[in-house]
Order: sequence, then structure tokens, then C-alpha cells
Amino acid sequence: MIVVYGLKNCDSCRKARSWLSDRGLAHRFHDLRADGLPQSRLEAWLTALGWETVLNRRGTTWRQLPEEVRSGVTAKTAAALLADHPALIKRPVFELPDGRVIIGFTASQQAALAETGSG
Repeated sequence: MIVVYGLKNCDSCRKARSWLSDRGLAHRFHDLRADGLPQSRLEAWLTALGWETVLNRRGTTWRQLPEEVRSGVTAKTAAALLADHPALIKRPVFELPDGRVIIGFTASQQAALAETGSG
């Protein structure tokens, strides 16, 4: 089963969940704010994809951070920042049954999701 991590009010997450349902792909949703995120899960994403891929620099939360925080983010500080501010995690995050992790919902990411079947 595909696990979709995101925020319940995120448009991209809602579109992704609807897209998965429309294609009959079994999935469950994990809200990063309401359900939290184990540090081990975040660390796995950072290891697999790199902090620069996981960090969402386009959202309101990022823009509201002080400039010294934004300019000082490094591989060493990113995990703590993302844990403290779940909205800074690029969304949606998909964990596939085969262990792969996909972040985002572009056409190429949709194609990769479609290949997974319903697991």
C-alpha cells in the first residue's frame, strides 16, 4: 500500500489522493501535523533524497522564517528545522510498497506512481 504523507489542507496532497483513488491505487494518508512524523522516517527521506530535495522553499512557512535561519540551513541543521516545521517538507511524499520514496506530484512522479499497481 502507498503511504501519502502531507497536510490535509494542501492542494497538491488533495489532488494526489484523488488521483490515486481514481486509479484504484490502495493508499493511506498520514497528516504530518496531526499525526506527527517519527524522526527515523524523516532521516530516511533525507538519506534517500537529500535535504535540498525534501525542503520546500516555495511555501509560506519558508518565507516567514527569519533570513538568518533560511540562509543558514545546512545538511546538519535541516533535519531539526523540518521536524520543527512539518510544512517545510515538500509535499506530497509517497512511500511505495517497494521502499522507494517519491516527493512531489509532477507528471513523471505520477507515472512512477502508476507503475506501482495497488500493492
